[in-house]
Amino acid sequence: MVRIVVGGQINKQEICEFTKKFVCDKATVDVKNDLDAVMAMQAGQYDYYIGACNTGGGGALAMAIALLGANNCATVSMPGKILPDEEITAAVTSGKKAFGFTAQHAEQVLPVLLKAIIEK
Repeated sequence: MVRIVVGGQINKQEICEFTKKFVCDKATVDVKNDLDAVMAMQAGQYDYYIGACNTGGGGALAMAIALLGANNCATVSMPGKILPDEEITAAVTSGKKAFGFTAQHAEQVLPVLLKAIIEK
């Protein structure tokens, strides 16, 4: 079963609830603060990290970039720009493990991102 941890700076609980409903019984989903979430990723307790902030890459991914490395992270949306579905899916299939997005794009990017994660 896939294990997902929600971090980021904005709307963690809402993102967690949306994710739980979307993945149903195909994944476990927990919420942690950024540092604890990324440290749990490093320890192998979770497979994927998702988080939101106002820029999609700052507060959403800062800890993940610092501790997991930029090559394991992807910003899937930022103000005024959402990656095409194919690029979001490609980020997952290429091995990225941490994903950031702007909170206002959550309902647009999460279905694509979560579908790619559960199907991987």
